[in-house]
Amino acid sequence: MTTPPSKAGTKGVPRAARERQVLDVATEEFGRRGYEATTVAAVATRVGVTKPLLHHYFGSKQDLYLACLNPVGDRLLHAVRTAVTGPASAVQPTAVTGPASAVQPTALRVLHALFTALDGQREAWFVLYDTTLPPDSDAARRAAYYRRAIDDLAATGTADLLRTTGSSDPLDADALAYAWRGLCTALVRWWVSHPDESPEAMAQRCARLFAAGRTLLTEASE
Repeated sequence: MTTPPSKAGTKGVPRAARERQVLDVATEEFGRRGYEATTVAAVATRVGVTKPLLHHYFGSKQDLYLACLNPVGDRLLHAVRTAVTGPASAVQPTAVTGPASAVQPTALRVLHALFTALDGQREAWFVLYDTTLPPDSDAARRAAYYRRAIDDLAATGTADLLRTTGSSDPLDADALAYAWRGLCTALVRWWVSHPDESPEAMAQRCARLFAAGRTLLTEASE
């Protein structure tokens, strides 16, 4: 009896499992190479399927990108929203953070949430923040939707931070949100090149870097 097309795979692999393989490989390819340089043929070759079969499963290259982007965007947006709006958690005691009763700063909660959400698929960050997407395409519009939603959450946090320093200048808040996005991208890029670093280790490293930055700024103002 012929296997129904909805469940058919290739070389004995169920279709659902093969689609998962395709998405994992495509997410890595889009994240590492960017949309423009990624080809459906390269993804198909890595997975071990034909290009026509991949098109049959996912459609065009843009459709494949969107199939990778949507779960990534949903996961990252949920992680940031939970870190920003959820209850503050206590920091585990370290030489940097001090007593366990101290409340973890929002910035560190967000970074820890991002690292945790990206663990096992670190290149996914660059699927969302891809600078090679075709302008005015569905891919660019969908990525922009997720980036705006994440930026809006970040803007809330940065504005609150600035208010504690007495600043209410909206341009200060905009500049800080822009700098924050760049910092996240730089940290994830560094993390990709250091695969042995866990999300927890990265969060602790960021806490040390932030503490060092505060020390430098304090010394500079004296």
